[in-house]
Amino acid sequence: MAVKHETELYAPLKVFFEKQGYSVKGEVRTCDLVGIREAEEPPLIVEMKKSFNLALLLQGVERLKLSPNVYLAVERVRAKKGAVNQRWGELSGLCRRLGLGLITVIFYKTKAPLVEVLVEPDETLPLQRSGGRRRERLLYEFRERSGDYNTGGSTRVKLVTAYREKALRVALALQAAEAEAAASALNPAASRSRAEAPPGVSPAELRKRSGVPSAAAFLQKNYYGWFFRVGRGRYTLTAAGTAALIEYASIAEISAGKL
Repeated sequence: MAVKHETELYAPLKVFFEKQGYSVKGEVRTCDLVGIREAEEPPLIVEMKKSFNLALLLQGVERLKLSPNVYLAVERVRAKKGAVNQRWGELSGLCRRLGLGLITVIFYKTKAPLVEVLVEPDETLPLQRSGGRRRERLLYEFRERSGDYNTGGSTRVKLVTAYREKALRVALALQAAEAEAAASALNPAASRSRAEAPPGVSPAELRKRSGVPSAAAFLQKNYYGWFFRVGRGRYTLTAAGTAALIEYASIAEISAGKL
């Protein structure tokens, strides 16, 4: 059963490594799958392709700059005869020489996929020094995400990065503050004091509501166009911001529990 997209490999691989105690997230700083198990362990990195090719091999070698615990994962189609990605003995030997792990996934019509490790990564190889800062950025991005909102192997789609998630939390806090202001405006007793207050919401209030310490930077940079400055230190939510909260409703609901 041949897969149509490499994203189909992500779910069985995620389940496989979670059973080994890893916390797994997809598409972390261009890595298809990243797993963290214990603080002192190097991160797990898996790069996926529908079939074994040079691009996958080069990708894996590049990932060795970030961690010695790198796997290449491909589908194993038993029906194919003589294809290059069926020469598992030779491919295993090549990966072993490079220090890369190799995993195959077999899909069935009536039962769960079978994940098989052909080669374990050689973690005794020295880690390349040039990847230190990139490795720290990878770990930071992983830890700053509250959940796994991306499917590994995705292309040409909007990824939910830690930055986007925090921006959503600020937008959600702004929407809630504006809703409260609108409700209080209907109260005659509160409307007089509200009329004296400037329009919009301050960064300090949004920082408190969202739990994002750098809320002011998100408002000022306005990378996604979700915020509008109506006056000095006062912001409102744009139509694009409202649309984003609808588009990412499930993530916004998770964030709402943190406000």
